[in-house]
Parts: sequence; C-alpha cells; structure tokens
Amino acid sequence: MGVTSDRVEYVCRYGGNGTTTSVNVSTAAEVTMEIHSVCLPPKESTFQKLKHRLSEIFFPDDPLYRFKDQTWCKKLVLGLQFLFPILQWGSHYDLNLFKCDVVSGLTIASLAIPQGISYAQLANLPPIIGLYSSFVPPLMYSLLGSSRHLAVGPVSIASLVMGTMLSEKVSPVQHPTLYLKLAFTATFFAGLFQASLGFLRLGFVIDFLSKATLVGFMAGAAIIVSLQQLKGLLGIVHFTTKMQLIPVLTSVFHHTKEWSWETIVMGFSFLLLLLTTRHISMKKPKLFWISAAAPLTSVIFSTLLVFLIKSKVHGISIIGHLQKGLNPTSTNMLYFNGQFLALAIKTGIVTGILSLTEGIAVGRTFASLKNYQVDGNKEMMAIGLMNMASSCTSCYVTTGSFSRSAVNYNAGAQTAVSNIVLAGTVLVTLLFLMPLFYYTPNVILAAIIITAVIGLIDYKAAYKLWKVDKLDFLACICSFFGVLFISVPLGLGIAVGVSVFKILLHVTRPNTLVLGNIPATQIYQSLNRYKEASRVPSFLILAIESPIYFANSTYLQERLLRWVREEEERIKANHESTLKCIIIDMTSVTAIDSSGIDMVCELKKMLDKRSLELVLVNPVGSVMEKMHRSNILGTNSLFLTVGEAVADISASWKPQP
Repeated sequence: MGVTSDRVEYVCRYGGNGTTTSVNVSTAAEVTMEIHSVCLPPKESTFQKLKHRLSEIFFPDDPLYRFKDQTWCKKLVLGLQFLFPILQWGSHYDLNLFKCDVVSGLTIASLAIPQGISYAQLANLPPIIGLYSSFVPPLMYSLLGSSRHLAVGPVSIASLVMGTMLSEKVSPVQHPTLYLKLAFTATFFAGLFQASLGFLRLGFVIDFLSKATLVGFMAGAAIIVSLQQLKGLLGIVHFTTKMQLIPVLTSVFHHTKEWSWETIVMGFSFLLLLLTTRHISMKKPKLFWISAAAPLTSVIFSTLLVFLIKSKVHGISIIGHLQKGLNPTSTNMLYFNGQFLALAIKTGIVTGILSLTEGIAVGRTFASLKNYQVDGNKEMMAIGLMNMASSCTSCYVTTGSFSRSAVNYNAGAQTAVSNIVLAGTVLVTLLFLMPLFYYTPNVILAAIIITAVIGLIDYKAAYKLWKVDKLDFLACICSFFGVLFISVPLGLGIAVGVSVFKILLHVTRPNTLVLGNIPATQIYQSLNRYKEASRVPSFLILAIESPIYFANSTYLQERLLRWVREEEERIKANHESTLKCIIIDMTSVTAIDSSGIDMVCELKKMLDKRSLELVLVNPVGSVMEKMHRSNILGTNSLFLTVGEAVADISASWKPQP
C-alpha cells in the first residue's frame, strides 16, 4: 500500500505578546511510503513454547551443543570431560606447562599456609582446620573445576560470616566440639546448596547479590574484620565476640590495661612490612612475588624471634601445639538432628552464596584475561561438590580467593595443576612441619588478616557507583552501614533487600517517554533527550520501556492518561491543532500478561470516549500474539514503525477528492 504524504502547516501562538509563527513539520517523508503489516510469530504449540521458554531460562548457553551429531563413544568421552575438565586438557599437558604450574603452586602455597591458619581463627576454629581446608579442597577443585587460575582455600568473608553466625548461638570456647560439628555441617549444607543451584541451572539466584551490594558488604566486613584483629595486635585477652563497630571499639578502649607493648611493637612492625610489600606489588605487578612471600616470611621471622626471646618476654600469645598428620574424617561429626540444625543450614546457605559469588566472579575475571570461558553452572557444581566432600574431611567452607588467584595468575599458572602443587605443599607441611608453628605469635596472624582484607575496601568502585547510578550507590551504602552497625548477616540481608527493591521499582514504575520526529528523517526519539526533535501536530507519540505486567499495568494506565491530559492542556494553551491520535511505541515491551492486555483494552475504551484514536507500533512476537488472541485492536491500529503510522493516519485524515 502506498501513501504520499504532504507537509502539515500549523500555527503556534507563543507567549503573551500575541505573535504568531508558522512552523512546517514533516509528518512523514515526502516520498511514497510502503506501509508494512505487523505479522504474527510462527505458530507453535503450547508444548513447543514451554520447551523454548524453559530452554532460554535454564540453558541459555546450550551446554549440550558439543554432543550433537556425535557417536555414543564420543558422547561418553565428552560427558566425562564435562564432569572432569582435567580429562580435557590433561592429554595436552607437557613439561613446560608443569614447570609454570609448579612455580605458581609453590608461590600461592607460601601465601595460603599462613592465610589458612589466620582465616580459621577468624571463623573461631582451631588453626589446624585452616590447613586442612587448604589441602583437600584444592585437590577436589583441580579435578572438577574449569578455571585454570582459581586458587582454592579459605577466604576471609566466608570465615567471618560463619564465625559470626555460629558464635551467636554456640560459644566456641564453652562448647568447642559442638561448634566444630556445626561448622562442618554448615559446610556440608553450603556445598549441597551450591551443587543444587548448578545442577538445577539456578545460577541466576546469586545475581541478586549485585556488584553494588557486594562492594558495600565487602568494605564493611573488611573494616569489622580489621577492627577485630586489634585483639591480637594489642594483646587483649578479654575481647568482645560481637561484630558491630561500636561494641568492638568500646571493647578496645575498655581493656587498655591488657595492652601489651611487646605485642604492639611486633604487630605493627610486621603490619607495616606487609602493607609495604603489598603496596610495592600493586605499583609494580611484576614484583607480585614480594607480597606473595611476605606472609610466610613474616611467620618464619616472627616465630624465630619469639623462640629466641621466649625466656625474657611472656606477654606475646602463641599458637601452641598443632596436630601432625592428614585430615581426619569428620563424617561422624555432621550434625543432622538437634536444636541447632536450622542454624547450621542457615549459616551454610549464607556462606554458600557468598563463597559462590566470590569464586565465580574471580574465575570469570581471570578467564576473560586469558580468553577462555568458565561455565557458571559447572563451577557451582564443582565448588558445591568440593565443599560437600571437604565437610567429611575436617574442612570448612572454601572457594576461590581473589588475592591468591591474582598471585597464581601473575606467577604464570597455566592449569589447575597449580592447585595440586599447592595441596602437595600443604601435605608436606601437615606431615612434617607442624611443630615449627608452635611459637608462631597470634599477632602475626592478625597482621596477615588485616593486610589481606584491606584490599576489599574498594572506594574507587563506590565513587563510580555514585557517578553512574545513585540507586546502586544507595544499595552499597545500606550494605556498608548495615554490616558496620547492625550485623554481618543482617547487613547482607539489607543489601539484598535494597537490590530487590530496586528491581521492583523498575518493574512497577517503568519509564515512559514522549517522542518527536527528527526533521528530514523517519526517526522518532525522546523530545527531552533530542532538542532538535519536534512534535507532530495532532499526534501524541509515547514509548513504554518495559514489559507490561500486573505489577505495573495500573501505573502505566494512569501515567499514559496523564500524558494525554498534559498534551491537551499544552495544545489548548498554545492554540495548536487538536489532538486526534495516540501512538504507543511497543518496541521495548518485551512481554505482556493478561493484566497488561486488560489495561490496553481499558485504555482504548477511555480514549474512544474522548474521540481519540489509539495505535500501537512494533509489538514483539509474543505481545502481538496475545493481543491478536484477545482481539482488542484491529489491524488498522497496528503498525511496524512510528513513521508508517504517522504517514498512513495523516493520509486518512485528508479530504478525499
């Protein structure tokens, strides 16, 4: 169908001076325009639609594409390679790769051993548990994981959360055995939850922990962790177990008589050394090995120093005896009934989500640097199975650590064999070197923890959030202050709540725009954004930038009617052409439900009573199909583009010769 459009001249009266200006506005191109019909999507059965929709939800990456057109033997091999990625790259492994992995494995071991002992104390667990957790999990991950650079072991945030949540109900001092049982049980449920998310393809659940909330949460937790280490740095014996800012600072200054000058001198000296090496490595990444070796070096020198002066100085607390030998089985310590089972499950889910978020984010970060892909759902299963197995071998929650993974990457790691080398080094330590840690001072562990967590305070990311998205910054701040002044778990809950509120706000209060024509084109854009865009006489062109659901249908109806009312008032004030047609651009309306259909139907009835025509432009396939079935608009009210709608309707208003 062809339509020839002319310019429409209208008269505008501006201001109160009575002057009149004639303005020419092109309602369409001054050429013959073909009006295209809006087509329905290809016909599909309900089962086909459901299958397609579920496939898009749960299998967006099409993980089974490798199995297409393969023999049964090949499918079996591919299946084993999917479950055990080590089989995929193992056949291509050579001596050169092994040399790189040995160097990186030994490097991260020098960092993992002191951090493992330190983080175990952060979780209120015996130091030996930290070493156990640096042995079995890396071995498991090297078999199941798909990241080449992820260095697995205990991490500060998960350790802090586990220690905080469990110690609120059970004292690790008064009931150490029960506390240990709950820690192992929480680890089991963390792994079960993580593996279930991966197996059921529900990885999008962890997306509710947005980057904005994590920035605030990590910063708040880092400050709380650092302040808690004042107990070790100052040599305080009686210290609060609470994890809020005010109680911690109160406890520090209420126990000034317990401060030990020997501990303070040693602690702050080694803290300054560790922070200096960290700064050097950040400024010059090629010197990464300095900060990587600094913790173990500090442990060795501080242990030697305490051993030499033990007869003269008695104010420095030490780790004491650590049991030699491999991880003992802990299957009999899993706590599956009793009054604290709910606590173990809750702790497991929270720590599982946090460790999963960190592990996958770290894995994907380094994968992007080396141009390979990490399967998120596969990683969830790998980390989950790793934690389930670890809970049976005296380990607590572990995941990929950013600091150790960064060292692993910079040290030249090529495959997951670096984790095997790490585990081997920890094995040697467990079997032969445990007596050497007897005189290791607790103050050096506090210094190591502070140095590790201080990097979690990302003020640059917070400033960027403020510049880019104020609502994201609000989520960040709520998370930050929630952790500092309420509690770590509730701070995380507040952060998630703010993120969910943001989603609901976008869904329930979607954006709507008034569009205008950019002169000499068929382009229609926001009048507010493009100053050169001009209104088309007798038309109000609107755009909806969201799906139309039950949650926003009432709001959209009210907002669209308000646009109509404001446009009529503007036309009356400026003495312009009478409003005749409302065009709604549906390009961004990706979905619509029955409430949305009812809203469109009700809107049409209201506009009909006011002698206004309603036209919809470019509805997507699913929206078009539902509107067609509801039969609320005829084909003459549906157009492919705004330009075609304006041209065709303008032509119909012309008097016929």
